[in-house]
Amino acid sequence: MELIQQLVNGLSLGSIYALIALGYTMVYGIVKLINFAHGDVFMVGAFVGFYSITILELPFLPALLISMIVCAIFGVLIERIAYKPLRNATRIAALITAIGVSLLIEYGMIYIRGAQPEAYPKDVMPTSKIDILGVSISSQSLSIFFVAVVLMIILQFVVHKTKIGKAMRAVSFDADAARLMGINVNNTISATFAIGSALAGAAGVIFGIYYIKIEPLMGIIPGLKAFVAAVLGGIGIIPGAMVGGLLLGVIEALVSAAGFSLWRDGVAFVVLILILIFRPQGLFGKNKKEKV
Repeated sequence: MELIQQLVNGLSLGSIYALIALGYTMVYGIVKLINFAHGDVFMVGAFVGFYSITILELPFLPALLISMIVCAIFGVLIERIAYKPLRNATRIAALITAIGVSLLIEYGMIYIRGAQPEAYPKDVMPTSKIDILGVSISSQSLSIFFVAVVLMIILQFVVHKTKIGKAMRAVSFDADAARLMGINVNNTISATFAIGSALAGAAGVIFGIYYIKIEPLMGIIPGLKAFVAAVLGGIGIIPGAMVGGLLLGVIEALVSAAGFSLWRDGVAFVVLILILIFRPQGLFGKNKKEKV
């Protein structure tokens, strides 16, 4: 019975990683850039959600939507100001810029509001226990998992059924050919950053509700773990990021349940090392030697 509770906790945590990982994998799939500032967009989303709930006194869903909108705009600004001028630069230049943007956001937030942590109100989502087949499961964990799954389903619909989604897939496959077919590549890349950043903002609000405490440097570890999740599933592959995030969350929960809670952060990087050694293309990626 304890195992089922831990699996639910792991899926809730993994859904947060998955939402962040989707931003990494979408951006990499389009422009082959690892956006290390993405974890800090997640942090901004957590604070926007916090202030929406505490100052504007909004309930959960409006606060979530505001956070997603603000982070989408923020993601587009980052892309246009920091990454677009380096579109044809070397990979290392873009990577260094991404790290610089990450540090700028973190310490800019500290300069604006200070380094002190904040605590999300505990009554944002119901915290009662639900009995399912004799197992007591937190309604908050189920609600978080449900919200994350709904957002992932909406993303799949956008990518596969809408005009912008088709443009994103075309640019990911061949940007030059897409440009010749009349697709505005710059707008498509900006839309990709907007969607990925909106999901990170949603993850920030969910994280704040789940863990209560938020602070300006909170995006570092979840951001790195989400990157591990993206690599685990296959960087650049959207379903891979979803599965990788959920799987990583379950692994962490099981490690904690086994009494090794001090290792829960380290296990993510053990997984990264193992996946790079034994299956560097990720769970959903294809080996270059494999036939497509």
